[in-house]
Amino acid sequence: MAKQLAFYVDLNKCSGCKACQIACKDKSSLPIGVRWRRVFQYEGGEWINQNGQMIPSNVYAYSVSSACMHCEKPICMDVCPTSAISKRDDGIVLINADMCIGCRYCSWACPYGAPQFNEELNVMTKCDMCHDLVDKGERPACVESCPYRAMDFGELEELQAKYGTFADPAPLPDSSITGPAVVYKPNKVTKSSGNANGRLMNLEEL
Repeated sequence: MAKQLAFYVDLNKCSGCKACQIACKDKSSLPIGVRWRRVFQYEGGEWINQNGQMIPSNVYAYSVSSACMHCEKPICMDVCPTSAISKRDDGIVLINADMCIGCRYCSWACPYGAPQFNEELNVMTKCDMCHDLVDKGERPACVESCPYRAMDFGELEELQAKYGTFADPAPLPDSSITGPAVVYKPNKVTKSSGNANGRLMNLEEL
């Protein structure tokens, strides 16, 4: 397997505080409405009738921090009509703003909705894994900012050997679609991709 840098998120530790999201916006000076990293709040459960009273059952809630997955098979790169999207030797997927025409094909194709249109620049933008920091031997801003140390960063194979291979927490799509460079450590209530019982509780923030 070629070198592939990746993110790790421990869903047992993630509190949904969004420090990673704020650090990303601050580091990259992102305008209002553009969020390269997003934190999904996913909740679910059901009501059951017990002796004539409706009571909640199997209630769960957890947060999932997500950004561009720098996929093994980047659909965004395949659909770009100007070849503005490329994948580096270390697996980081980048958008060349000088070549981008802002057509949004990459955003429509990406199952994670990672590429986002920057109206100020009139181009598509997305998480670049803080490649300027990575090139200096440092870690991405989102990883460094997490107050609970719920995030890690490194080569995908090493992260998988250390933490496992789970990459399918609901509400994210099935990882088989693109082969995302990410590892999630599920907590005891984490549902797998495709689970339709829960719902996103912070849509207005996404």
